[in-house]
Amino acid sequence: MKIAVCIKRVPDMDVRFRIGADNVSVDEAGLKFDINDFDAWAVEAALQLRDKNPGSEVIVISLGPDVVQETIRKALSMGVARGIQLKAEKVPFDGFAVATALATELKTGGYDLILFGKMSPDSSNGVVGAMVAELLGLPCVTAISSLEIGDAQGKAKRELEGAQEIVEFPLPAVLTVDEGLNTARLPSLKGIMAAKKKPLDVKPAQLPEANLTLRKLELPAERKAGRVVGEGTAAVPELVKLLQTEAKVL
Repeated sequence: MKIAVCIKRVPDMDVRFRIGADNVSVDEAGLKFDINDFDAWAVEAALQLRDKNPGSEVIVISLGPDVVQETIRKALSMGVARGIQLKAEKVPFDGFAVATALATELKTGGYDLILFGKMSPDSSNGVVGAMVAELLGLPCVTAISSLEIGDAQGKAKRELEGAQEIVEFPLPAVLTVDEGLNTARLPSLKGIMAAKKKPLDVKPAQLPEANLTLRKLELPAERKAGRVVGEGTAAVPELVKLLQTEAKVL
């Protein structure tokens, strides 16, 4: 099998963000970046399929400036064979522009399977994988939590609210990976050293003109400080009164 995994470099989400001077991007000063968790699970799924199918190859593709090479190298250190950077000054907010650039690269690759993370936490659009599938004319199953591949076809499970959906599909296909499919392996020291010698091709991203632009970023309003109205049962009448007259939730 020949498997492509599209990955994205994203900031650590467990920090307090600042808006950049341009008001349309995050100030990256002091932020740590890594592979999007959903994408890491997609990489792990590809590596597990490779291990089950001797002779298979896994390639990762990432769009963005040269800093994404660090993200690609991490995937290589996990066991991916080679990487491709689609070079662009920045990653557009327009998911269709990103999907078009990725599809342009993927369409001549002869891939049996193309994997994405379900979404990236920095934009939370969750549309690129499905758009790539449409552009390539391939079947697509989104947000999968289990996967079986064999005999040029696959079966995937999707978690729905209060139910599960089992989908069968032919290969080649595009899948987006949800939480619960696996636990991504950590790079070993041997893998980190080997990644430095693995091929990483740099190509210009074939980005079309964006149809969707981000006008402005704003942080949510600060919450008002809480108020202590008393302690124990004696505080209940005053609390009920405030809920009725100020909060107006009763």
